[in-house]
Order: sequence, then C-alpha cells, then structure tokens
Amino acid sequence: MPSLQYKTKLTRKYKQRKKYEVPNLNEIRSVIPGTVLDVKVKEGQKLKEGDVLMELEAMKMINVIHMPFDGKIKNVNVESGQKISKNFVMVELA
Repeated sequence: MPSLQYKTKLTRKYKQRKKYEVPNLNEIRSVIPGTVLDVKVKEGQKLKEGDVLMELEAMKMINVIHMPFDGKIKNVNVESGQKISKNFVMVELA
C-alpha cells in the first residue's frame, strides 16, 4: 500500500480571525450594548466583592453590575444616560 500524504491549508477566514487576547481583570467591560441607568461608584472609592457598581439597561432588561473582587475604583468611564457599545470599558480598577 502506498503511503498517503495530506497537505493542510489554512483558510482565509481562519487567517483573518480575531486573535485571542488575555483579558485585563482590572477592566469592567460591557458584554452587551445598552444604556447606563445609574452609576453608584466614584473614583477612588474602595469596594468589597459583590458591591453594586452600576445598573445597565440592555434589551429591555436591567442588568446590575457587581464588583468582581475587593479593590479600589481607578477610573469611571461612563455616566448616567450614556449609551455604550459592546466591549466598552465602563470602570477601571486599581
């Protein structure tokens, strides 16, 4: 039996894919586009895990964004009434 050889070719779609980036845990990003209803934190404020950061309305639902771990607010990049897109950096943590 003759040995078979296969040549693998990468598709154009595969070559143009979005490369994986390690997420920055100090950035709270929106996972869906929406409108910021209420921002409950200020820059420099210290918070515990589970504290409420803000409320975001998306697809007629109100999403409450919580603090993922104990820390301090470095920067707040949104204000009440602001419309944001997907993957927008809402809050930066120190």
